[in-house]
Amino acid sequence: MLTLQTKDLSPLQIQSYLNHAVAPRPICLASTIDKQGNVNLSPFSFFNLFSVNPPICVFSASRRVRDNTTKHTLENIKEVPECVINIVSYDMVQQVSLSSVEYPAGVNEFVKAGLTEQPSDLVKPPRVAESPVQLECAIKDIIALGDGPGAGNLIIAEVKVIHIKDEILNNAGTGIDQTKTDLVARLGADWYCRVNAGNLFEVAKPVRTIGIGVDSIPAAIRNSTVLTGNNLGQLGNVEALPDDEAIQEYIQRDEIKQIFDATIGDSRTRELQLHLYAKQLLEQGRVTEAWMALLAE
Repeated sequence: MLTLQTKDLSPLQIQSYLNHAVAPRPICLASTIDKQGNVNLSPFSFFNLFSVNPPICVFSASRRVRDNTTKHTLENIKEVPECVINIVSYDMVQQVSLSSVEYPAGVNEFVKAGLTEQPSDLVKPPRVAESPVQLECAIKDIIALGDGPGAGNLIIAEVKVIHIKDEILNNAGTGIDQTKTDLVARLGADWYCRVNAGNLFEVAKPVRTIGIGVDSIPAAIRNSTVLTGNNLGQLGNVEALPDDEAIQEYIQRDEIKQIFDATIGDSRTRELQLHLYAKQLLEQGRVTEAWMALLAE
């Protein structure tokens, strides 16, 4: 394992390592305005949601590593403490990248990137019409984390108005359908990733139950050569093991009988086949059945 002391690295090296490791990062496409009315648009990947009551997003307009200068977004927010956080989808990612070009002050990146200004309801900066979700925000605070190259400036933005495009709403129109958002996120160097229906998966929240924990899984299962750490996490998230009656009933299923019949007198192969079958069940989210297969031994 490569171990590095940050004190021995340059800001550029730290930026490279961390941008690749702390990823993917959601992208805040921030629109701001100065006191003369000049609009600015710039993307930031040091960004996330930090509170819902009050609703707070935080993004960092870091000082440039190259020359320690600050960005127009930060300067604008100091003059007019408002912004719109425009969420980035795949359909606009190339235009968003173009908006990151370091144009001179006063140049409108909406125009340069070919994005559409849409008036906001509450704040002065315009929204990006192409964005699937647009958050009108009032700036609560700016926290400078340093004055050297790469130092962050945390912009704490309170969400006042949420605009959501109809096409990403669920069928009831009451919330966002995650499979429809087609969001993109930032990685290291020139890399991005895309979040769409093809690469989404669900993980049952452990707050819904008090899981038994991996430490409570029988050793023969916990030390399986077939089951992965993820599989063990699924098994450890049940509140209780199936009872003997349920297991005995499950053993009568054809697929389990076939394993038993094929491994008479060979306990090691039987265990292996049951673990392989349980792994298939876990990959389908059928955790209770997987437990019964594993305990059928």
